[in-house]
Amino acid sequence: MRIHVLGSAAGGGLPQWNCGCDNCRRTREGSPAVRARSQECVAVSANADGGWYLLNASPDIRYQVERFPPLWPRAPRHSPIAGVVLTSGDLDHCLGLFSLRESQPLKVITTSSIRHGLTTDNVFYRTLERFAGQVSWEMLDLGREVPLAGVSSVVECLFITAVAVPGKLPIHLAGIRDPTPADNLAIRIRDGSTGKVMVYLPSVSNDSPAVRALLEEADCVFFDGTFWSSDELIAQGLGDHRAEEMAHWPVGGPGGSAVMLSKLDSKRRILIHTNNTNPMLCETSPERAWLDSRSIDVAHDGMELAI
Repeated sequence: MRIHVLGSAAGGGLPQWNCGCDNCRRTREGSPAVRARSQECVAVSANADGGWYLLNASPDIRYQVERFPPLWPRAPRHSPIAGVVLTSGDLDHCLGLFSLRESQPLKVITTSSIRHGLTTDNVFYRTLERFAGQVSWEMLDLGREVPLAGVSSVVECLFITAVAVPGKLPIHLAGIRDPTPADNLAIRIRDGSTGKVMVYLPSVSNDSPAVRALLEEADCVFFDGTFWSSDELIAQGLGDHRAEEMAHWPVGGPGGSAVMLSKLDSKRRILIHTNNTNPMLCETSPERAWLDSRSIDVAHDGMELAI
């Protein structure tokens, strides 16, 4: 399984257009310690020559495709993107779908709850209905493994499972309908040829048995790295909500997710969906040194690995 990080930041990217925090300022000034990052999106393929599946479709998707040649068209009208898997209906996870509307058939893979939240009473969705079959939907049932991408035989397939993890409804749906367990997903992808397992959890509000079970069986973990501390935005004068209120488990501190991740021996552990305010984005920070000492990586645009 080949994995390529197209984008690694939370909504807004780094630098964020309206933010003058220390990280954004240093990025604009060209500091080598704080790299610019586009919004979170990861591409996965069964092999280098096959189709690619995107885990989420960020608002930066056009820029991300152009920076990764394996996603370039191979004919006058063509795309190697075989489908898009949505982990939630948050805009920073799905807004890129509307940039993939140029008369190109598109498969979207998610739960019926996420589909409903994206399509119901959404006039913008009509731009993805310009011709019959422009968008096809493949519904995921929680906990049921299904083939994702075939190569020459079922043994060489990728297999996907959607797992409900703690989270919340997207902001634009809050108060409009009740939340369901299928609104916020972890994605488990198993390589049928090697047996290796990747789990992708870009948004997790707190610990749970489902989260623990996924991490224990994974060979590679992409985990919610949005905020370092609970009061990160408050302490920097940039907001009045704690990380947990925004459905993100803080990375740092004695109860932080990094303590749990550090106990996962012999696994590749990568933090993704990192907010522009997070001090671990600075490669010379104490927070980054703490993570480095425990072999926990911070995702960056262009990161690539194979499992």
